[in-house]
Amino acid sequence: MRSCLAVIDSSELPVAGRNVLAFIILLGIFMFVIDGSVVSIALPTITRYFQADVAQTQWVITSYLVTVTSLLMIFGKIAERTGKFRLFLAGFVIFTMASVACGLSTTLSMLIFFRTVQAAGAAMSFSISTAIIFQIYHRGEQGRAMGYIGTTVSLASIAGPILGGYLVDYMGWKYIFLINLPIGIVLLALAAKYMKIEETISKKLDLDWRGATVLIIFIVSLMLFLGDLSSNTALFIAEDPFFLLATLSLPAFVWIESHQKSPLLDLSIFRVKKFVLPIIAIILFIISSFSVFILGPFYFQGVMGYSPSQVGSVFLIVPAIMAFGSPLGGWIYDRYHFRYNSALGMIIVAASLLFMGSGITRDDLSTIYFSFVIMGLGSMLFQSPINTEIMNALPREMLSTASSLSSAIRNMGMSLGVSISTLLLSMQLNLAGYHGPTIDAKPQLLSLTISNVMIIAAALCILGAAAAFLRNRDEC
Repeated sequence: MRSCLAVIDSSELPVAGRNVLAFIILLGIFMFVIDGSVVSIALPTITRYFQADVAQTQWVITSYLVTVTSLLMIFGKIAERTGKFRLFLAGFVIFTMASVACGLSTTLSMLIFFRTVQAAGAAMSFSISTAIIFQIYHRGEQGRAMGYIGTTVSLASIAGPILGGYLVDYMGWKYIFLINLPIGIVLLALAAKYMKIEETISKKLDLDWRGATVLIIFIVSLMLFLGDLSSNTALFIAEDPFFLLATLSLPAFVWIESHQKSPLLDLSIFRVKKFVLPIIAIILFIISSFSVFILGPFYFQGVMGYSPSQVGSVFLIVPAIMAFGSPLGGWIYDRYHFRYNSALGMIIVAASLLFMGSGITRDDLSTIYFSFVIMGLGSMLFQSPINTEIMNALPREMLSTASSLSSAIRNMGMSLGVSISTLLLSMQLNLAGYHGPTIDAKPQLLSLTISNVMIIAAALCILGAAAAFLRNRDEC
């Protein structure tokens, strides 16, 4: 008889089989991540092609991010009935077919619609990707496995702008979507041969539809509110409809879940200290690091006069270090089991942000470049251990929940990072009496305000380090 949970027994998989499965999953993650970023390079071209304005075409990006984030938790629950591998493959088929439809779109509305379908496919696969990678490796290898995910995301971050620029320049914007077809065919061919794994799964789909609906309303309204906030600092929060909807839907979701026999999200996990504290640490890390990636270009272009390509080169430093260093950070964690590995990584990132703030104030490029290197090293030490700690915090049968919830929180952390950093910068500029375009502010003013945000980001990292430290304090 089938049990009530989707479980994979990694002990039955040979080493070669695990590595092939990991390659398939990581290739999928690579495509999902790169597709979330590559469109930003093509956005001016798409805007010109459809003769639209940016307010309309930005939905090509926003619809993808909002759809993925709002559906991650739901597909994590559905995986208990379908099995993780089947859901991953189904999601990838939808993602690949929708990519082709995006490339063949003849109107902006069609493109946005198929982009939303593409995001739904990505959410199906991405929701349980971390859980699959974590579960097919043995306990002593899981830190390194989480490092592989970090490497994949970093390589996708590096490749996105480069690949997007090449495809748009030489082949046209449609090919940023059409290129997914041959890659998808290769992945699906490999999956058909190697992804034949038996799973014990739930006998029926017991999905909390009311909770799922309210959760989607909450996440969508929250992310749209954060988008409004980042683009309009004069926004009166209490009058924003998305803010009102988010504040009403969150307590409604909590009430529904607390009265459900089979809730979409078991709220008891938020009483598990070893799960909650790493989640807090990682969301503070993402907010802090996104402050750098959002505001850094304004400094380099507005103060130092860098070209966009020069700025892009500077911002390759951290992902390049992560690409090669993440598996090493995971190996160190697996090998030595240092309890405060993730806290140490956050402290190093905090120090890098303080160095960066100091360098920006003095326009000291050597200090700024050094701070990027330090940030990459700290991130390398932080991410693999913290992801492993999140996945180890809950029982094995709740891996899908841990995977999908942590992925959703990461996406919301990105939106929070954009909103908080731009809000802090704009507020400072307004208080200084400047109300024009940010990039045209006086260099001294821009340096000072961005430096202040870096210091605030460092403080958030210190709070994250405290959360990571407390998570491990009571361990033997």
